[in-house]
Amino acid sequence: MRIIRYNWILWGVLAASCSGPADPIKNEYPVNPQALYEKPHPSTITRWFSPENPKGEKGKAGLTNKGAKGNAFYIIQPGETQELLAIEGAGIIQRMWMSGSIATVAEQRRGVVINMYWDGAEKPAVSAPIGDFFGNALGVMRPFDSELFSNPEGRSFNFTIPMPYRNGARVEVVNESSSQVLFWYDINVLQMESVPGNVMYFHAHWRRDLKTTLGEDFEILPKVEGVGRFIGTHIGIIGDQKYLGTWFGEGEVKVYLDGDADNPSLQGTGTEDYIGTGWGQGVFYGQRFGSLVSNKELDLYSFYRYHTLDAVFFQQDCRVTIQQMGNANRDLLRKMKANEVEFIPVWQLQTHGQGIGKDNGKPMEHVRLLDMENPPGVESDDFIAGVSTNYYRSDDVSATSYFYLDRPENNLPALQPLEDRLKDMKEKVWDKLK
Repeated sequence: MRIIRYNWILWGVLAASCSGPADPIKNEYPVNPQALYEKPHPSTITRWFSPENPKGEKGKAGLTNKGAKGNAFYIIQPGETQELLAIEGAGIIQRMWMSGSIATVAEQRRGVVINMYWDGAEKPAVSAPIGDFFGNALGVMRPFDSELFSNPEGRSFNFTIPMPYRNGARVEVVNESSSQVLFWYDINVLQMESVPGNVMYFHAHWRRDLKTTLGEDFEILPKVEGVGRFIGTHIGIIGDQKYLGTWFGEGEVKVYLDGDADNPSLQGTGTEDYIGTGWGQGVFYGQRFGSLVSNKELDLYSFYRYHTLDAVFFQQDCRVTIQQMGNANRDLLRKMKANEVEFIPVWQLQTHGQGIGKDNGKPMEHVRLLDMENPPGVESDDFIAGVSTNYYRSDDVSATSYFYLDRPENNLPALQPLEDRLKDMKEKVWDKLK
């Protein structure tokens, strides 16, 4: 019932969240295609696109090899683009499944790009490395099952996200890797006379910063313009070893809505808090929150959060960031300082020696170092030990953001080149996480 419940909620939102009265004829199509009991509109046709029926045509599947399994996958050479779906008219992509060598070759998960175009647009609404797009941040495969994406045994790619279009859709993969790709897939589509007039288009954006700027937030979603809804994100962290394995995840997620400039309207309390856990971050997965990789020794993390039940709408624009902030004790900070590591202490908890869960009659206190006119340096005797010290740090961070928008194109930058996507991945991630 997971998929049914999710699509009921999301389709209800898509059909009702944008302004405007419903057209009684065009909106005769049910807003929830997963309601098993609903009679389909006469114009509704189910189509599957796969190598066995590349155009999704009626009565034309399995034509090769006398109907036996004869064309189950494509072989995509380096530099080639393979069209997976091209369809005219209105419809909804309901589901997509993919597998093949992209499930076994790490470079291909960052080197193969998936692009999706709506309504004849020249710029893709979705453009991302295929592994990261399907929830495998850092290009690392781990089994999981969530509302939006799943990887049942760590060797396939699935989504069940409704993606409506009005005049046509096109999906392609581009092999920018150095090896040929064996590619299995199927895309499930509902073709119809029209879609409700107030549904929005699905978009996804991927970006990576190999070394975030000290004291500046990483942009999960750069400022996107239009009316829409932020759906969620998958984030990958390659922690810098110079921070001696200290905890990376004190950064708070901020959401800037509808003209917010210096300060956001929405803000969380920490990285692991944002994904529904607390006091650190182990491996887990759930329907809306999860952490597929949590390796403190290697300082490698892959985690996600979806806003399917806690909607984040915007009427004008939206920007989502996460602070680059860690936590360490005073001794480790002093060791980092001696090693000439750059960091900025920002906050401490003064416990007056009592510790968590103990009480010596003195209240614990926030020490907001950035609010102080002359904050003490870590070498100073005035720099308290405390229970914890949060500090700005710089790491290698990447993220895929997912959102709906009231237009088929967005104003975001094009996908970063292959060199940026692959740099240091083999040495720092793939050779270490098997």
